[in-house]
Amino acid sequence: MAKPASGSRGLRRLWRDYSLTILVGALFVISFVLHAMFGWWQYAADQAANGQQATVFGWDGFVIYFGEWTFQNWQSEFLEVLVLITATVYFIHKGSPESRDGDDEMHAALERIEKRLGELEAVPAQRRKGAA
Repeated sequence: MAKPASGSRGLRRLWRDYSLTILVGALFVISFVLHAMFGWWQYAADQAANGQQATVFGWDGFVIYFGEWTFQNWQSEFLEVLVLITATVYFIHKGSPESRDGDDEMHAALERIEKRLGELEAVPAQRRKGAA
């Protein structure tokens, strides 16, 4: 039976270990390309409606508009993520996996379990002392 090529094994391992990152990265690249394409068509239509030539570079070229649209969108997304991360540190939404109340409840449950285990361990020790 022939062994698979080393490169093939490496690609399978890479996919197994990083499939989520690869998928999200591919979706990002695809969405970015589509954003550029549709943006160009909109920009070209706007320029034609104003009787101007659509250009890629220059102060009123597509690159400037595309950069503005892109970074404006990214700014709002990063702000949203920053607020959510910061807010989950200081505020509670009971039952939310991101909320710190889950940690408090987990610690309380672990303390109850440890206490009960201590009690159960003490019972056989007491029985042994009583039997001796």
